[in-house]
Amino acid sequence: MANDLFSALRTYLMKLGNGEKTPQELAAALNVWARESGEAIKLKIEEEVERNVSRMGFAKASDLKRLEREVMELKSLIKGKAKGAPKKSNSSKSNSSRSAKPNKKNSSTKKKSK
Repeated sequence: MANDLFSALRTYLMKLGNGEKTPQELAAALNVWARESGEAIKLKIEEEVERNVSRMGFAKASDLKRLEREVMELKSLIKGKAKGAPKKSNSSKSNSSRSAKPNKKNSSTKKKSK
């Protein structure tokens, strides 16, 4: 990387000394080179960090946010089903068991009366 910088500077300075380039052209070319080099370095760093993070087993912030949204959706679904479903109370169970018992007694009393 440092060698690329020195070779680029040397080339541009020779062109500047020979009159092929103006100082403004030299500055513009160096700005473009610096921007492109910075982008390349940034991409390499991001790739290396992502590779190391995934190897270490860390989760990305975007993954955590996605999971958080899913959990919130599931919670809202659970709450919606709990509110929409009729609750079974103990009184309804006791009523149904009471109604079942007299039928058995009634059937047994009918058999005895015959």
